[in-house]
Amino acid sequence: MLELDLTMRSPNVDSSVHKHTGKTRLLEATRCSLAGLRYALKEAAFRLEVILGSVLIVVSCFLQIDCTPQLLLIGSVFLVWIVEVLNSALEAVVDDISLERRRLAKQAKDMGSAAVFIALLNCGICWAIVIFKIA
Repeated sequence: MLELDLTMRSPNVDSSVHKHTGKTRLLEATRCSLAGLRYALKEAAFRLEVILGSVLIVVSCFLQIDCTPQLLLIGSVFLVWIVEVLNSALEAVVDDISLERRRLAKQAKDMGSAAVFIALLNCGICWAIVIFKIA
């Protein structure tokens, strides 16, 4: 019977690199995540969104609202941060492949930017609705 190997492996990848287990795996994943945040914080847009989002999160703690709307407000801020980090990662990959002007590279970058824009709209709408309901 024919068996399919559905794992995503490249023949040129050293399999010993991903042998971490247990606490070592958790520590390595945390190290990589923190490195990713350091890279993201080099991006001006992300820094601005972190500053403004942090202010919004603090403000949400002082609003006289239930837990669910507060989680919605905080979650909408985190969504902006998540999408911005993914957009920055996409841009880094596109730029790493080539700095030449290419139609599909521009399309990919523009779509990443659109995703950030949608997340920002979502955040604004969530905040507007919650604030309108308590006013």
